Amino acid sequence: MNAMSRRQFMEKAIVGCSVAGVLAGGAMNLEANPLRLPIGSQVWPLRSMLKDFPAFAQMMAGIGVTRLELCSPIGYGAEFSSLANAKEVRKILGDHGLKSESSHFSMSELRHTQDKSIEWAKEIGIKQMITASLGDGNGGNHPTLDQVKKAADEYNQIAAVAAKAGIHQGLHNEGFEISMVDGKRTYDLLFDLLDPKLVKFQFQMSTITAGLVAADYFERYPGRFYSMHLQDIDMNREGHPEVPLGQGSIDWVKTFTAAKIGGVKNYFVEQNWDLAQKSVAYLKTLKV
Repeated sequence: MNAMSRRQFMEKAIVGCSVAGVLAGGAMNLEANPLRLPIGSQVWPLRSMLKDFPAFAQMMAGIGVTRLELCSPIGYGAEFSSLANAKEVRKILGDHGLKSESSHFSMSELRHTQDKSIEWAKEIGIKQMITASLGDGNGGNHPTLDQVKKAADEYNQIAAVAAKAGIHQGLHNEGFEISMVDGKRTYDLLFDLLDPKLVKFQFQMSTITAGLVAADYFERYPGRFYSMHLQDIDMNREGHPEVPLGQGSIDWVKTFTAAKIGGVKNYFVEQNWDLAQKSVAYLKTLKV
């Protein structure tokens, strides 16, 4: 997308969001949201829109999002450079009625520049530092049991440092976590290997395509989660396409009900702009 088309797109979106916000009026409140928690969005699928961060923040507020989960510019690179000035980010968020309590960090930065990452996080108000996967440098998507144990030991050490700074480390579930080791799911092994006092989990809903069902995990491991990434998947269609929340195969009432058992404290829609708008609208109608 060139600079002119991006600007035109942002201007149109902002106008649309402003109109929607006026029409919604007082109807947008926490009582209407699942678990009475603020509706959040992860910025990763929307990263091409981050260049003008104030305009992006206004757009997200306009559709009813009040929490943004960020990606660290230290570990995620140039696409997130607009987030580098933590004080400015916090001010922009506040100017639009937003907060950020959670962010993703690469394993590389947690290994090599953790202090710098913690400093950036604390300036913004982030209390949850999450990494997408422990697979980097630990066997990728086909680890051995020894590699899984090594990865868990390293992450426990990283989490201990974060805890001293008042931040709780978290783990997402991607390729490494959904792999199989000696007939067992790596993800399940990690619940035994990671210190429950130091590490919480963030469930990625799209892993239903690999047989991981959020509600089952929330019930199996009570109190071990604090977050969810929300996508919906149509398991009845070829290729299992991603669809707006409420239009796929995930039972959202069951999911959010079980999330209470799991210990979930926040959730973030992680979808492209078109899907995210529809999914946020759905969350406003979901009673749990």
